[in-house]
Amino acid sequence: MTNPLHDLLSTRDWLLADGATGTNLFNMGLESGDPPEFWNETKPDNIRALYRGAVDAGSDLFLTNTFGGNASRLKLHNAGHRARELSRIGAELAREVADSAGRQVIVAGSVGPTGEIMEPVGTLSHASAVEMFHEQAEGLKEGGADVMWVETISAPEEFRAAAEAFALADVPWCGTMSFDTAGRTMMGMTSEGMAEMITFLPNPPLAFGANCGTGASDLLRTVLGFTATGTERAIIAKGNAGIPKYVDGHIHYDGTPELMARYALLARNAGAKIIGGCCGTMPEHLRAMREALESTPKGDAPTLDQIVAEIGPFSSDSDGTGDQSGAPKRERRGRRRA
Repeated sequence: MTNPLHDLLSTRDWLLADGATGTNLFNMGLESGDPPEFWNETKPDNIRALYRGAVDAGSDLFLTNTFGGNASRLKLHNAGHRARELSRIGAELAREVADSAGRQVIVAGSVGPTGEIMEPVGTLSHASAVEMFHEQAEGLKEGGADVMWVETISAPEEFRAAAEAFALADVPWCGTMSFDTAGRTMMGMTSEGMAEMITFLPNPPLAFGANCGTGASDLLRTVLGFTATGTERAIIAKGNAGIPKYVDGHIHYDGTPELMARYALLARNAGAKIIGGCCGTMPEHLRAMREALESTPKGDAPTLDQIVAEIGPFSSDSDGTGDQSGAPKRERRGRRRA
């Protein structure tokens, strides 16, 4: 399957993704607890400004304001029946901004977790999860998204459900998980486990990787874990802009543009091909990242000591694999892309 993202990945050494959605919208006045997806309809100019902030800062790809746009999350606001509609509107606004950029920019339809726990631990069935993801994918597709982008997933079962839904919608996709629990996702998935899961999916993603988590250092270690498996699929790195701190009644991320520029270079050297930011990442961070990537040749993969020296300490000694040294496992021979 060919599409704009596939074409860019085949011709470019790296792509710059976008930054934070929530942080930027909170700065525009979004209140905690309010669904950002409602702004697609009620404050479209704010959402256009969100998208343009990333594009003007140099992003080759940006995500739609639809992270919580599935029926399960929206039903908490009596809007579960509007999942497809609000996703479509979010993608339409994004398509408008991308098409006016004067260069090729990819619209990625953001699909977040359902917020429920899947069977057998929880009550959400595989079929219900597929249905919710499929509904949202159809809305994003109708709105003009180039690719689906499932993100911040913790459970492999939910990741697989999203993959099945995107196959039903006949759309290309990318996927990231959040490794925020001592090198693992909240539901226990390791970087090696995710890379292995990808190889057995009937409908594998164009790219996969990590987003959010506990900090840029931890995310870089996870990226090294991906590359250590020998995967040939494009890797995504979307790390937070530093560590969140509570300052004057608000959450503030302490990562400077200079720090995020160093992170971007280390991410590329570690093997990531799509590089962006997550929580706390603003347009000024993205501009610094773009400038660094354009002006600095690719170097050798960083060591763990180098990551700590340039970005800061890891939040845990373990990378999640059981090796308490934190070093990613060596490449396992014989693994190939599905």
